[in-house]
Amino acid sequence: MPAPRTLGRLSVLHSWAGIVTGLLLFIVCLSGAVLVFRHEIDLWANPSLARLPRSERPAPLDTVLAQLHQRYPGATVESIALPDAVNPNYFAWVRERGAPAHRRTKVALRSDSGAVVGPVDNQLGQFLRMLHVFLFFGPRTIVGFLGAVMLVLIGTGIVIHRKILAELFTQRWGRSPRVVLSDLHKCTGIWGLGFHLLIATTGAWMGLAPLFERGYQYLRPGTDAESMASAAARQSAAAIPATMPSLDALHAAAQRAVPGLRTRHVSLRRWGSSTAEGGFGGHLDNHLGSTARVEFDAATGMLKNLHDPRSRGFWSQVDSLMEPLHFGDFGGLTLKWLYFVLGLSAALLSISGTLIWLDMRQQRQRAAQARVPAPAHGPPVAG
Repeated sequence: MPAPRTLGRLSVLHSWAGIVTGLLLFIVCLSGAVLVFRHEIDLWANPSLARLPRSERPAPLDTVLAQLHQRYPGATVESIALPDAVNPNYFAWVRERGAPAHRRTKVALRSDSGAVVGPVDNQLGQFLRMLHVFLFFGPRTIVGFLGAVMLVLIGTGIVIHRKILAELFTQRWGRSPRVVLSDLHKCTGIWGLGFHLLIATTGAWMGLAPLFERGYQYLRPGTDAESMASAAARQSAAAIPATMPSLDALHAAAQRAVPGLRTRHVSLRRWGSSTAEGGFGGHLDNHLGSTARVEFDAATGMLKNLHDPRSRGFWSQVDSLMEPLHFGDFGGLTLKWLYFVLGLSAALLSISGTLIWLDMRQQRQRAAQARVPAPAHGPPVAG
């Protein structure tokens, strides 16, 4: 059992970590709870897309790409999302000629014919994702740091509240608001402990792992020089037109290279030039891994890079599990509802902890004022 002084310090750490990050944690947890339904939300926000027919044999990728080039001549098609279990349509992200590099148009296409439906007007699901993953104003590292803080809060909370089994069913509804809120805070934390650990760990991993990976690559000798030379070579050759191979043929090659690949998205870089690249990424059949990816030199059709987490060792497999475990998009609608409810419980912890701290602070201030002796009153004493 920790010493009383240690418990006191952990309690202070728990309180201040929650107060400093409470609002951000509330926003991230609440948006994350809703975000499990991001595809359903997009269809709800765009009812005309939800009414489009679902095709058992979606139109070829070559047809989709040709329809996009016909509808947006001179535009750059950067990526294509394939139909999935929720979304019955193709989606493409297009940067029109003359538009800034960061401005892209999301375009919907029918899955049966590849015909362009038009720009997607309401992107509420993407709005929620930007809020949850980036908080709109920063890199994903910020949310990764919040995941690490959440792990600290969980660890210190377990040590501070040692009578876990006793507090598991303790909810004193007839007491003061602070006691009721404190019991609710403890019960919510205990009942959702496993889920909160999972969300905090996967969120911290996805946010902070790229930072450590970039640091490792930076420290490797020659890495910067090689990458700069490679980028310069690509830029010098990017303007040379070249004939592109069939996108469907590249897709078939990707599925042969990674058996069981369920392609979710296709990326096109410098398409139409001699340095064009095509990438196919997605999930794996009978595996939670979400980082499978195959990249080709599109001008030659040669395989350039292959990432199959099943053959990359332990840490690669762990990394491939992070996103599915964090967003809960692998178990159907029932699992999504479970993630939603438990995600709300994490948001409740953030707000209830802040309210408890504010109430305790007000009580301490009132107690301190009560201990101050009142000034003496009465007529002055004559000398």
